[in-house]
Amino acid sequence: MAQLVRPEGLTLDRQEALRYVGYNGQAIDDALLGRFELLAQACEQDLSPAGVWESFAIEQVTQTGVKLASGLVLEGTDIAAHLAKAKEAVLLACTLGVESERELRKYAATSAVDGMLYGACASALVESLANAVEASVVAYATERGLRTNFRYSPGYGDLPLDVQPGFVRALQATVRIGLTCTPDNFLVPTKSVTAVVGLFDAAATIPDEGSRCSACQLRYHCELRKKGTSCHGR
Repeated sequence: MAQLVRPEGLTLDRQEALRYVGYNGQAIDDALLGRFELLAQACEQDLSPAGVWESFAIEQVTQTGVKLASGLVLEGTDIAAHLAKAKEAVLLACTLGVESERELRKYAATSAVDGMLYGACASALVESLANAVEASVVAYATERGLRTNFRYSPGYGDLPLDVQPGFVRALQATVRIGLTCTPDNFLVPTKSVTAVVGLFDAAATIPDEGSRCSACQLRYHCELRKKGTSCHGR
C-alpha cells in the first residue's frame, strides 16, 4: 500500500543551499545574504512538498540487476549490490510540485542572481523532503523489526535514468503527487527525487552509508569531496 508523505513546516538547510552556489566560507555581502534568506523563506512558505513510497517484494537479484515483484527491473551491478540480501525494496518519489516550476521561472526572469539562489534553495528543500520521506520508510521498517540502507537514486553508479518512468508508474506518482518524466527520462517538476531503499533483516550485513560516494559517477571530479564533505551531508 502506497504511503503519502506531506510534511508540514519543512525547512531547508541554508548551508547546503549556499554550497550549491559555490559558497566555501568566504565573506557574503549583507544585502545578498538578506536576499538569500528571503528566497529561502519563500521556498519554505509557498511550496507544497509531497512524497510517496511503497515497499515491493524482490523477485530476483542477479549480478547485473534486480527484478521486483511489481515487474520493474532495476539494472546495474551497483543497485544489485545495494539490494543484495534485502527482503524488500522501497521505491520513493518526492517533489516540490508544479508551483516550484512557476517560481523558478519567475525569479530567473526577474534576476539571474535571484534565479540561481532560489534554485539552490529549492534543491536544498527537496533534499529535506527526501530525508523526511526516507524517515517515514525507516519508521515503517523499525515497526517491522527491519533495518534500512541509504536511499539510492537513478543516476547513481550504473543505475540508469531510463528507469525513471518505471518508478513513476509503479508508485502511480503522476496521480498521487503530480510527478512525470520527460522523453529523456528527467523528472518534472525538476525539483524532484526518486530513490530505492532496501529493507533487511535486523541481523543482516548491509552496505555502509559511506559507500554512497563510492558509487557516484562524479566522485573523481566532485569539489565537495575535495573539501572533505559531500552532497548528502556526511
